[in-house]
Amino acid sequence: MTPETGTTPETRTTPETPTAEPGPGSDTTLELAELFTHTARRLRRGSIAQLAPLGLTYAQARVLRLVAAGGPRLRMADLAAQLDVVPRSVTTMVDALEAAGFVARHADPGDRRSVLVALSDDGRRLLDRLEAARRESAEEVFGGLDPAQRARLLVLLDALCAKGSCVSCCGTTPTAGGDR
Repeated sequence: MTPETGTTPETRTTPETPTAEPGPGSDTTLELAELFTHTARRLRRGSIAQLAPLGLTYAQARVLRLVAAGGPRLRMADLAAQLDVVPRSVTTMVDALEAAGFVARHADPGDRRSVLVALSDDGRRLLDRLEAARRESAEEVFGGLDPAQRARLLVLLDALCAKGSCVSCCGTTPTAGGDR
């Protein structure tokens, strides 16, 4: 019996052995929540460990990825909305990234009240290292799955995101395998 789920591996239902549809209060739903939380924690811990040598926090790495995905320049207000945080929190994160030389602030020519953030050359180089660290961390978590299992998991997680209301993943166009 596993402490995380209260089931034995032999009794756990797998995607290959479907059962009746679980209801909202079913034990399967609770087990899914627990396993998903456990997996997310593993992924986050691995990411944090991989980011430390790069001198980045998990939040700073996410800001860098969003700035890179936002085109040449991203408004600070849009960045706060994508992160689902208050603008002051973004200011603090961008301050640290700017001090490290990874991003630069620019005035928004279309709105003098807005500030744009862009990656610096050092920030672009760091993104390559960041991507390698993310891939290594993800491989530690998902490496035990074969390609077909990974593909099924991707489809299922895309479905969860499509039905959710998370601005960080549902505010963008979902793409299979894309960065959220």
